[in-house]
Amino acid sequence: MSSHVPESEVAPFTYSQLTELTSLCMTSDRFRFQRRFKQIQRLESNKKNQAFAKLSNDIDRSILLKEQRQANLPKVEYPDLPVTEQKDKISDAIRDNQVVIIAGETGSGKTTQIPKICLELGRGVNGLIGHTQPRRLAARSVATRIAQELNSELGNEVGFKIRFSDQVNERSYVKLMTDGILLAEIQQDRFLNQYDTIIIDEAHERSLNIDFILGILKQLLPKRPDLKLIITSATIDPERFSNHFDNAPIIQVSGRTFPVEMRYRPLVDDEGENDRDQTQAIIDAVNELGNHSQGDILVFLSGERDIRDTADALTQQKFRHTEIVPLYARLSAAEQNKIFQSHSGRRIVLATNVAETSLTVPGIKYVIDPGTARISRYSVRSKVQRLPIEPISQASANQRAGRCGRVSNGICIRLYSEDDYNNRDEFTDPEILRTNLASVILQMMALGLGKIDEFPFVQMPDSRSINDGFNLLEELGGVAKNTGRLSLTTIGRQMARLPIDPRYARMIIQAEKQNSLRDVLVITAGLSIQDPRERPQDKRQAADEKHQAFANKDSDFLALLTLWIAFKDKQLELTNNQLRKWCKQNFINYLRMREWQDIVSQLKKSIAELGFSISQSDTDYQGIHQAMASGLLSHIGNKDKDKEYLGARNSRFMLFPGSGIAKTSPKWLMVAELVDTSRLFGRMGAKIEPQWLESLAPHLIKRSYSEPHWSKKQGVVQAFESVTLYGLPLVTKRRVAYSQIDPVVSRELFIREALVNQDTKLNDDFLTENQLEVDEIKGLEDKTRRRDLLVDEDALVEFYAQHIPAHVCSEASFNKWWRKAKSTQPDLLTYSKQMLLKNSPVKSHQYDFPETWQQGNITLRLDYHFNPTDIDDGVNLLVPLSLLNQLSSEGFDWLVPGLRHELIVTLIKSLPKRLRRNFVPAPNYAEACLADISPLDKKGQAVDFLSALSHKLKRMTGVDVELDDWQVDSLPSHLRFNFKVLDDKNKVIKQGRDLLALQHELQGKVKQSLSKIAKPGLEKTGITQWDFEQLPTEYISKQTGFDVKAYPALVAEKNAVAIKLFDKPHMAEQAHQLGLRRLVSLSIPSPIKYLHEKLPNKAKLGLYFNPFGKIAALIDDVIAAAIDELLAQYRARHGDIRTAEAFEACCEHVRAEINDRVLVIAQKVETGLTKAHQIKKKMKGNVPMTMINAYGDIKQHLDSLVFNGFVSDIGAERLNDWQRYIEGIARRIDKLVIDPTKDRLHQLNVEKVASEYTKKCQKIPAGAPVPQELKEVRWMIEELRVSFFAQQLGTAMPISTKRIMNQLDSN
Repeated sequence: MSSHVPESEVAPFTYSQLTELTSLCMTSDRFRFQRRFKQIQRLESNKKNQAFAKLSNDIDRSILLKEQRQANLPKVEYPDLPVTEQKDKISDAIRDNQVVIIAGETGSGKTTQIPKICLELGRGVNGLIGHTQPRRLAARSVATRIAQELNSELGNEVGFKIRFSDQVNERSYVKLMTDGILLAEIQQDRFLNQYDTIIIDEAHERSLNIDFILGILKQLLPKRPDLKLIITSATIDPERFSNHFDNAPIIQVSGRTFPVEMRYRPLVDDEGENDRDQTQAIIDAVNELGNHSQGDILVFLSGERDIRDTADALTQQKFRHTEIVPLYARLSAAEQNKIFQSHSGRRIVLATNVAETSLTVPGIKYVIDPGTARISRYSVRSKVQRLPIEPISQASANQRAGRCGRVSNGICIRLYSEDDYNNRDEFTDPEILRTNLASVILQMMALGLGKIDEFPFVQMPDSRSINDGFNLLEELGGVAKNTGRLSLTTIGRQMARLPIDPRYARMIIQAEKQNSLRDVLVITAGLSIQDPRERPQDKRQAADEKHQAFANKDSDFLALLTLWIAFKDKQLELTNNQLRKWCKQNFINYLRMREWQDIVSQLKKSIAELGFSISQSDTDYQGIHQAMASGLLSHIGNKDKDKEYLGARNSRFMLFPGSGIAKTSPKWLMVAELVDTSRLFGRMGAKIEPQWLESLAPHLIKRSYSEPHWSKKQGVVQAFESVTLYGLPLVTKRRVAYSQIDPVVSRELFIREALVNQDTKLNDDFLTENQLEVDEIKGLEDKTRRRDLLVDEDALVEFYAQHIPAHVCSEASFNKWWRKAKSTQPDLLTYSKQMLLKNSPVKSHQYDFPETWQQGNITLRLDYHFNPTDIDDGVNLLVPLSLLNQLSSEGFDWLVPGLRHELIVTLIKSLPKRLRRNFVPAPNYAEACLADISPLDKKGQAVDFLSALSHKLKRMTGVDVELDDWQVDSLPSHLRFNFKVLDDKNKVIKQGRDLLALQHELQGKVKQSLSKIAKPGLEKTGITQWDFEQLPTEYISKQTGFDVKAYPALVAEKNAVAIKLFDKPHMAEQAHQLGLRRLVSLSIPSPIKYLHEKLPNKAKLGLYFNPFGKIAALIDDVIAAAIDELLAQYRARHGDIRTAEAFEACCEHVRAEINDRVLVIAQKVETGLTKAHQIKKKMKGNVPMTMINAYGDIKQHLDSLVFNGFVSDIGAERLNDWQRYIEGIARRIDKLVIDPTKDRLHQLNVEKVASEYTKKCQKIPAGAPVPQELKEVRWMIEELRVSFFAQQLGTAMPISTKRIMNQLDSN
């Protein structure tokens, strides 16, 4: 082989000579050789010759390859196509211009013939003729067609390269590829040195890749003057391309088409009538076309649902010899290929806009165009890729119409008006104007193509779309601000090297950190292709059932992974044909599965270049989905209501109904994509936990802090942290240390809460001393009821702030500083009394506000509190529960000496004006009263405070102040004792100002307390005989320094008695009386037999007038009254019954007398009941109006004398009086008829004293004993009735209304 390098220059040769030589080489080698020359120049002398020799050989080989390619150029022949008619014109344009635009209809032959024209011009020798197609299928099929026309095998003179398939070698002249492949190659070959010609086909589609490539070529062509660019396009706006490339020449090539008749059939006519829906309009159009010659019809529809609905409607029409064929992207390959198969009869093809330019449907004679399409459009507002149905452009409408002019004259029926057509946009917006630009921006930044707003796009995208692209990259962590401008991060550079969508690239990068790369790689590859799971229109249910085997209730992504694993397993088990059959049976697209595998293989190569390795260990759910979430941070959702999810930036979306997790509706999920159709839907979802996202999005999350507060447990200031991502709450109210976030606020809170309020674990001496000083002054404020002695909290905070360094804001930092500081200044942080006092306190006697209260031998602690809004405002007596029953109300009305002056002043001011005016000025009278009244009289007996006050005021003024005139109930709370009842742990059980009410309310708890302190065996139940020790009247136990008193008594049970402790002696006495009665009745023979024998029959009959049921209950009541009478007799002679001997003696007494006493009592009761029965008989029938009121009073009076248990309640000793009272009622009835007016006057007098008696009884607190004098008033009122209504019967005592009122007043 002879060298083209001069012999004398085998040693170093000049750069100009090198440039001359490389012009003879392949374009792909020229730059490389020049760079190697410069590198050799820097080598040491002894290495240069060898390096130059190798370079010389490589130059020779490149020149030789070019010469061989020139010699082996394939012979070109042209078929009879419209483009060949302008072959010379096109050839001249390509030869004379760097850029040529060729516009031609589909079918003109431009795609297959332009590369051949270039070959004939000698292009493809120095470098390849690169020919791009928008789709892989087109790249493969066009390469096959050109190879056939050049009489060569595919992969030799003509090759193709699509994703994961490369059939190009050194002999290739023409290289078909997708525009995505060319874009990827630019990253490795910035100057496209391997090409001497680039053909961009179908440029009118204006995909993102096409616009990006055209922008790059615009920058590149001036640097590569030898590079030719040919842009082929349908006849849609070719001028835009020409303008972009400095008015490059346009060559128009016509297609072979037949005339197309346009018919406009809008859904609503001009008169607003004939309103139809789209489906009916299509049926009408089909019927209209049925009147013409046979031919296939192509109907354009917006999506799968429209196609299914229209197919159902057309099938119901039962057109003869007509086949309905759907065509859309999700159909299986077999169903798509159906349109290319021969058929008989008429065929109606229902297609999406895939049939506009991408796919030529053969045999179409008629087109029905509703004029709408579902067009992918990015929403800047909602940040999602929408798929709205919107009117198509004029250019798209023309493309649709052109589909029916291929084989003969055609008809296009447009379901809209001609005016509507004329008013539509001329062209469809290119993809770059309606998509997110993240991928474009990422590649531009990786290639160093400068600022996006300075990049020469064919049409500059909207600035908002550019911003959204940057925002998405920022979301993914691909870009970050550096010195004020955005630049690629390490993650961004890694993402740019992965041939996949930026979101999926981010997932793969995160998966490497999560140790889930193996699975995430498979899932992302699966997401980047069309779903391999097919749902044929006529077998949707069967497909769903098969696909259910791969479903996952928590994650659609895992469903993809399960499908992948199942396919791989079957691939190992089955032959290729069996595998295809398995795919078909399970409604899986075999080709897409192979494509999926190809993508995984390519991604494995790409991640190897990044230095990632795939672990074979199993991955957990979190590892996979946390990696996935890194790419879907704006696609998360939080379940709101009605299965709706709240998404990023206040968006709302529903989970796609076909999702495998739609039934479970997890609280938090992420979705692979958000698509806006009829509403916003999330597709491909998975359940996630919000806490996974925080570590993935530190650059996106927003942290807010609320409620900074001191934590004694942690010894630091904490706050509640809320973390949101795009407005969604990932964390709510998490406690965090606040000192690093806001040290100033933290220091102030530390001083205020830990040091001033002493809510701290610190135990330094200064804190104890300071608190004692503060408590002393606070106690004085509570007692004197003023809040102007102690300096306010802010002053104490300021004291510490002046002495403590600025960095101290926690217990740890304080301890570290104080250990050193206190060694030199131990009193630095100690309060002085002078600094604590704001005002001088008023001098008071030590006894004005005592610390304890004494009643009898009980001394209890007092507590003072000053806050009028608090329940314990004023003076509080702290009473242990076990001592509550031993306190009486005595002395508490005097309050404490320090508050008596205010008490008297307040009481005087509350008097009625007629009295109050006699004691002005009130403070002076209060002073005078205090000087002369005392809680004890001269004999040492307790004096009622109000009585003493009234007496003193009368002595001073002569004015009588009755006790009822004092408005005690209106006194402020602090002028009445508050009683706090404490349990054994000194916790307040209950508190109140009414001692008697507290004693009654806590009676049960007091009994429980007494039971606890009673010695074992003291309380008993189920006693039927006196078989126990002496029963004391009082039981005393020493508890915490106090004598706790209880009162044992017998208590009646059903058929026995019990011994129980009572907290009040009167209650114990009442229970003991009933208990004795029951135990005696159990210990003696029953007198009932004797009563039956001795009681006359007439008397027995009278007892049946008992109005309260069975006679047995009445006889038991008579026996109880007899026992009570005999017990009273015994106790009157011998004292209380508390020993077994006394009880036995009592039983003997009762046993001897009981029979006779029961007989006597029964006879008296029979007499009274018979009379009462007669009274009731008299009151029956019609009652005159003048007697109605009296009858009501009589009935009420009789009920108060005859009631269930009345015999023992009234007592045997009063039965004679009881008979007289009933006889008095009978005589009143007799007199009533004669003078009802007089009866009415007597009744009013009785009611007056009865009302006063009732009032007196109601004033007695619950649980307090009723005075005997007050009990007697009841019987005095009975005697008063006799004196009014049956005077002739006589009374047991002198009686009058005045006597009764005096008796009441004495109580």
